[in-house]
Amino acid sequence: MMGAKNLDRAPHRHLGGLSARQFVGMVCLFWLYVVLSNVLYAYSMRTGLARVTNAPLFAAWDARVMQHVLLLPLVLISFWASLRVQWRPLWLALPLQAILAFTFAALAYPAMLLSQLIIEGPDYHEHSLPNAAIGWADPYFLSLWLASLVNFLPAYGFGLALITGAALYTRFRDSELQRAALEREWSAARLAALRMQLSPHTLFNLLHTIRGNIEWDPKGAQSMVVQLADLLRRLLSAGEREFSRLADELQFVKLYLDLQQRRFTDRLSVALPQADEVPAVWTPSLILQPLVENAVAHGLAGHQGAVNVRLTAGVSGGVLKLRVVNTVAQDRSVRQDGIGLKNVRERLAVQFGDRAQLFAGVIDGEWVSEISMPEIEREAQARA
Repeated sequence: MMGAKNLDRAPHRHLGGLSARQFVGMVCLFWLYVVLSNVLYAYSMRTGLARVTNAPLFAAWDARVMQHVLLLPLVLISFWASLRVQWRPLWLALPLQAILAFTFAALAYPAMLLSQLIIEGPDYHEHSLPNAAIGWADPYFLSLWLASLVNFLPAYGFGLALITGAALYTRFRDSELQRAALEREWSAARLAALRMQLSPHTLFNLLHTIRGNIEWDPKGAQSMVVQLADLLRRLLSAGEREFSRLADELQFVKLYLDLQQRRFTDRLSVALPQADEVPAVWTPSLILQPLVENAVAHGLAGHQGAVNVRLTAGVSGGVLKLRVVNTVAQDRSVRQDGIGLKNVRERLAVQFGDRAQLFAGVIDGEWVSEISMPEIEREAQARA
């Protein structure tokens, strides 16, 4: 998609990032402003001087309009060439830009002479200043040409600044959109990888347990194989979605904990919320799995006693809190920067920024992992 977009924009790179329609539209609007301002200025000056003399010191409005019509293709070509030249390197671009500007402004007065010839015919000079000739023979030609040059040079510069600024803004906007799209793609790929992080050690241990049960409890081993297959199927399905219902997340957690209870029958007890107690909200897919896996692994480590894992969920003031609590050995220190916790923190940071956080630590002799994040009801439904 990004490649197709770049190909679509490729034909307009010679316009500084502007499309042909944008370029022509902006130049024409700017030139219309120049036409109106010059015609109104000449009309006001002509009206004021009419009180002093009847000599036509300023050309008629229709001749001025024709002059700007003749100059429009030239200004389009000049601005196009200027965008092609750009401004780097400055030592080379600056002389080229100056040549374009002075060439355009220098042709403004000849365009006026041509427009008067078109509007008033071959005898238009008879109605101008007394004893005035046409073209180069006009003794006032140089002064009028310089006056026209000085008048059109700032107008050209203003228009060039406008077009260049628009082109720079367009390139900046397109680069920002491209950067945002790349960030979204990168974040999506990163989240997909994080969602799929189920510890291989856990899978190997479950397979080892199933293998050990095959001889003395074949039916139990078959049941565990079915449960493991269901767990992996849910893992793959949830890994393709950005958000899942909290009830579905808890079903995945329950399936995982059931397998662990089959493995540690006498040591592991689990307490999960009842179905009617689960808030009807959405959560990032598999956000609880690393915390629950961490609770089982670290809760059972370092001692041979019983371990209790409790999970609660509640919404208060638009904030969803998910808490996983497990008992740990009294003399065992648990790392607060493990892979599972880093996984959850990184996912929360990518999806919610500073609106979500994870607390992990020991409270009253128990290990507590608590997620606080915004309540998601409907907005995630479209992205699930």
